[in-house]
Amino acid sequence: MAPDTTPHRFIVIEGPIGVGKTSLALKLAATLHAELVLERADDNPFLERFYRNPRAGALPAQLYFLFARAQQMAGLKQQDMFAPLRIADYIIDKDRLFASATLDEQELRLYEQVYAKLAIEAPRPDLVVYLQAPVDVLLGRIARRGIRYEQFIDRSYLERLNDAYARFFHEYDAAPLLIVNAAAIDPIGSDADYEELLGAIRRMRRGRLYFNPPRHAAL
Repeated sequence: MAPDTTPHRFIVIEGPIGVGKTSLALKLAATLHAELVLERADDNPFLERFYRNPRAGALPAQLYFLFARAQQMAGLKQQDMFAPLRIADYIIDKDRLFASATLDEQELRLYEQVYAKLAIEAPRPDLVVYLQAPVDVLLGRIARRGIRYEQFIDRSYLERLNDAYARFFHEYDAAPLLIVNAAAIDPIGSDADYEELLGAIRRMRRGRLYFNPPRHAAL
């Protein structure tokens, strides 16, 4: 197989805030000459309000993301899925995951009504790469990348989110799943780590696989 090819046509990189999913999606897209499907979190005008005051900002921030994600996924569904490889930095299922972690009972009920009305039809990925990392690692990366509004993120929120991701992917079986120990490897800063992960992505065909290279296993 040529060095810039993969058997997959739609790869999704997922994981909690700060884990590095967008950076990995960008690097993979450059290597594989893929079309990028990126979430535009910076476009959400309610996001900073949510991080500053989660109770006041949760519902508008969540509904904005829902409409934006639904529109983007619907556009992909309508396009020719025989088009060149696509790499996305989110899966549509994450919207409900975030909603369950941030909204109160009444807000969640309203959200579910809106979600049902949208009747979202998203293309199914043929590989999901789930990046895992402990909350301390996520907080450190969020601090280092220095996005202003992210500095208001509360540790307890990240803990809830990390737990929600773990529960979701424990049950996930809609596509082959590669679970990556993103705390132990650095596919963005280390060429060796990146090539090893890229090889695992190319080889992945079915089921689920935990990716933690032997030289990192003790970390």
